[in-house]
Amino acid sequence: MSHLEIIPVSTRRERKLFFNFPWQLYRGDANWIPPLRIVQKELLNYRRHPFYDDAEIQTFLALRDGQPCGRLAAIVNHAHNRWYKENRGFFGFFESEDDQQIADGLFDAAREWFAERDIEAIRGPVNPSLNYECGLLIDGFDEPPWFMMTYNKPYYGRLIENSGFRTAQNMFAFWGHVDMLEQFSSRLHSLSHTVLDRFNLKCRKMDVKNFDAEIATFLDIYNKSLVSTWGFVPMSDGEVRKQAAGMKHMIVPDLTTMAEIDGKPIGTMFGLLDYNPRIKAMDGRLFPFGFLKLLRNRKGLKRFRLISTNVLPEYQSWGIGIALVSRLVPDALKWGIDEAEFSWVLESNNLSYKTLKKSGAKITKQYRIYDYGPPDTTANAKYMSQNTDS
Repeated sequence: MSHLEIIPVSTRRERKLFFNFPWQLYRGDANWIPPLRIVQKELLNYRRHPFYDDAEIQTFLALRDGQPCGRLAAIVNHAHNRWYKENRGFFGFFESEDDQQIADGLFDAAREWFAERDIEAIRGPVNPSLNYECGLLIDGFDEPPWFMMTYNKPYYGRLIENSGFRTAQNMFAFWGHVDMLEQFSSRLHSLSHTVLDRFNLKCRKMDVKNFDAEIATFLDIYNKSLVSTWGFVPMSDGEVRKQAAGMKHMIVPDLTTMAEIDGKPIGTMFGLLDYNPRIKAMDGRLFPFGFLKLLRNRKGLKRFRLISTNVLPEYQSWGIGIALVSRLVPDALKWGIDEAEFSWVLESNNLSYKTLKKSGAKITKQYRIYDYGPPDTTANAKYMSQNTDS
């Protein structure tokens, strides 16, 4: 009879087994995209990352007869708990064979670790927070994920739900093709000019001569604009600097928009090319030559993931998002973009959800965040969405 054990990861060898397990589990799965290895090590706190200046993590490994068969991370995000005045834990980086005993063992180990910290409520998956890759894919397994979106085995939802978790929030990925622009481009152009004229709004792309400052501004507006979004916690200054450094080489200025009133940035829109086919080809390795392979001939990449449209709270509900989109579309067409994904969109974000539906964009994937433990009675549970100006 096989022997299953769940161990807290503590040694270098155990970290290596934890880290490498997905390559074992997804071998032969054409839709799985390996993570960028160096980034994944940082997000696991196996290399330094500023998120963990104010957070804790413990990774757990499931071993059957000494061989890896599952993994899980338990995370305490102190910034989240201060922001929402609650005591909540998070889980992430979950992978498992299709065996309920493995999943139950991992979640039991995480619950025991949380209990030592007087934590009963648990949310996930987040890797390691909602500002990074998060959500469990529950529908849309027929094609690979887009850049920085999650992918998992179809049975994961069953394993998690059978371990006592319930749905907290659903998230959606909307897809659009360039051909869809024809049906609403003239209306978009007209609405955009109305907004521009009414508020003396100026829209421009990112200034490459001030690249570092511009990215910092984008992330600053991101932080300030999402304060009422379900589950959101602003990134720390260290995280902003880290994200800015990581985005510097990947972002395409032509595929960004910044809105200004009297020279003051009040809204941004940005996304990233879908680098996933290249990441898969280089198996997630940035070094020694992967970084060059990732970024060379970016004009050859024709898919674009729109990550965020953000407007400062005092300017929301003005229709600024329409002007942001209108500025970006011509440059996207000039680049040769033929497909775009708008992800992720919370089910509680009524404005963005309805706007994308009206535009003809199609839901191609659905993701889920789960809760465990006492019902959420904080403001975090109130599905606020007034921050999203699309």
